[in-house]
Amino acid sequence: MAVSTVTAVSYRVEHITHYEYTAPVTLSQQLLHLTPRNLPWQQCETHALKIDPQAAEYIERRDFFGNRIAQFAVRTAHRELVVLADSVVHLGPRWESLDIEGSPSWESVRDRLRDVTQAPLLDPGQFLFESPNVAISAELAGYAAASFPAGRALLAGTRDLMGRIHADFEFDAHATTVATPLSEVIAHRRGVCQDFAHLMIGCLRMLGLPARYVSGYLLTRPPPGMPRLVGADASHAWVSVFCPESGWVDFDPTNNLLPDLEHITVAWGRDFSDVTPMRGVILGGGTQELDVSVTVTPLGKATPAPGPGS
Repeated sequence: MAVSTVTAVSYRVEHITHYEYTAPVTLSQQLLHLTPRNLPWQQCETHALKIDPQAAEYIERRDFFGNRIAQFAVRTAHRELVVLADSVVHLGPRWESLDIEGSPSWESVRDRLRDVTQAPLLDPGQFLFESPNVAISAELAGYAAASFPAGRALLAGTRDLMGRIHADFEFDAHATTVATPLSEVIAHRRGVCQDFAHLMIGCLRMLGLPARYVSGYLLTRPPPGMPRLVGADASHAWVSVFCPESGWVDFDPTNNLLPDLEHITVAWGRDFSDVTPMRGVILGGGTQELDVSVTVTPLGKATPAPGPGS
């Protein structure tokens, strides 16, 4: 395995959610997953929310998975709602000691997780089962099987599965919605990062391997010679698989890489339904239009090097 020699980097993330309504909204109650997590390789240095109209009620707490969330209520009649989340995040290298080919066999990990006496494995065990957006199926097991022959190292098989999804499925921003079932994604072989994450999670769970959904941000790069555009970055989703010797290891099937210095982690859960950036209920409003804009601005430079297993 090549050892990473990357340097640390900081980013400013501005995430703007803008709703417009055809009729007045008299009450809006919303729950937000917009605060980046603090992790061994990631520190959220500052985070601020600006809500317009001003919220009458506002609280912050952690959800079941330890994600930082905010809840608010706007009781002033309004035809527009704007929420700006402004964060500064510092990232350091993550994978200096990760041994992909030397990880335990996938069957041994599966069997250890079946042992209910293994108390330390109860937490990853909750990510073994079907969830609202990840319906298990024989089709998922069949697709996963090619990446996990007998005796293959868990992380090597997961990397192979990631690469196959990247090669076999086409990114198409118009092919799916948040409600599109996995069966349609598999049938049409196209979708977005959320779909590819759900697909990979379903494949791993069908083999008895814990996999969770990770939401966050990805630094995108403009074409050579072109400036970075405000709002051109995006919310992103990837997958984390549990390996007893390494902990949770992230894989990005949309880009066929292990997330490192250009992936900012916000929240994780069983699937997208647990970590929706903003969801809630309103009274009134008529029809609505939604515009979401994300800008990720580098505040420091990183020097990339070959990643794990390269």
